[in-house]
Amino acid sequence: MPASDRELTDQQFMQHALLLAERAESQGEVPVGAVVVLHDQIIGEGWNQPITLQDPTAHAEIMALRDAASNRGNYRLPETTLYVTLEPCPMCAGAIVHARVARVVYAASDPKGGAAGSVFKLLPTDERFNHRVVVDGGVLQAASTALLRDFFRRKRTEQKNGSNNQ
Repeated sequence: MPASDRELTDQQFMQHALLLAERAESQGEVPVGAVVVLHDQIIGEGWNQPITLQDPTAHAEIMALRDAASNRGNYRLPETTLYVTLEPCPMCAGAIVHARVARVVYAASDPKGGAAGSVFKLLPTDERFNHRVVVDGGVLQAASTALLRDFFRRKRTEQKNGSNNQ
């Protein structure tokens, strides 16, 4: 696929992930969304739900991987691309490797816990893993960063004003 076609496709799938991030935000969750794509078809989607589900592993990536694995009837997801609005954390990076995802495309970097190079280098460079993942970052970065920044700004204002919302 030519680079310009791939960039357009990446933007389309990331736009869908951003819609899922907005769904997370509407539920009071940190606005992160993810989709798993195989042959230009979405086979799994997810958004952050740790508060809603009372599950610390319910990150957008994990939810999307679970959905894709269920839809495919296999926990291995070779030849897939995972699109996520925030750079994966170490837990999600491990799940991505174990699922054998071929490529990860993320929007915003995570300077506090990103595992695709911002803080940790689990994706794609950790040679101790027996599976390598291609990683591309920065797709629709400004939109994702703005969504996250506005969410946390609102949360800080609520806390400052004495609201007990999470």
